[in-house]
Amino acid sequence: MAVFSFSSWSQTAKEIVVESDKSMRGDSSFSELTMRIIRPTWSRTMSMKSWTKGQDLSLVLVTAPAKDKGSASLKRQKEMWNWIPNIERIVKIAPSMLGQSWMGSDFTNDDLINQSSIVVDYTHELLGEDMFDGQKTWVIDAFAKPDAPVVWSKVKLWISKEDYLQRKVEFYDEFDEKVNTMQTFDIKKLGGRMVATRMEMIPADKEGHKTEMVTHQAQFDFDIGDNFFSQSQMKALRD
Repeated sequence: MAVFSFSSWSQTAKEIVVESDKSMRGDSSFSELTMRIIRPTWSRTMSMKSWTKGQDLSLVLVTAPAKDKGSASLKRQKEMWNWIPNIERIVKIAPSMLGQSWMGSDFTNDDLINQSSIVVDYTHELLGEDMFDGQKTWVIDAFAKPDAPVVWSKVKLWISKEDYLQRKVEFYDEFDEKVNTMQTFDIKKLGGRMVATRMEMIPADKEGHKTEMVTHQAQFDFDIGDNFFSQSQMKALRD
């Protein structure tokens, strides 16, 4: 990784992270995605729809396969719930469960529902510049604030200097051990914004394990009420 003098940067690490957060989600967002969970001897695919509003509201609905269809995850502020249609039950996700696998994938509950905010719950340090997938990136360390309700104690980000998209992210536990690496590819314009349409999450200690997320459609900055992000809506949503 190439490191340059700090005087060459006009933005602080915090400003870059804030701009990155805005570029990827906007004031509101909707996306249709496919998730493929890859294991050494098998793989399985799920289809999903996702809605967000600001940093505090998000909802994910599973639309396929049939056995998982209708399952949903809701986040409001610092709280999260899962709706399990097979047993018609809403399960509240305790803070201790945020680091657990979401639907058997390599993404955690926290990753999928944006429970922790890289903007609010972390401090930021600009380390230098690097290349990723042919793009120049800023490299930033984000350290969890004391008592922040987050899964990762440190997150290292490679943020594109061209469009502020997160191109690579490394997630570290409280022992400063790398747990997962996320990488993004296939930048395309969707909904008037540049979007990394393919994302890979790769665990550090599980050979042959990977989860791939592909975005097919996306919309941004539309009107959506806070009441959409409710337990009743989570139960009522259909494909």
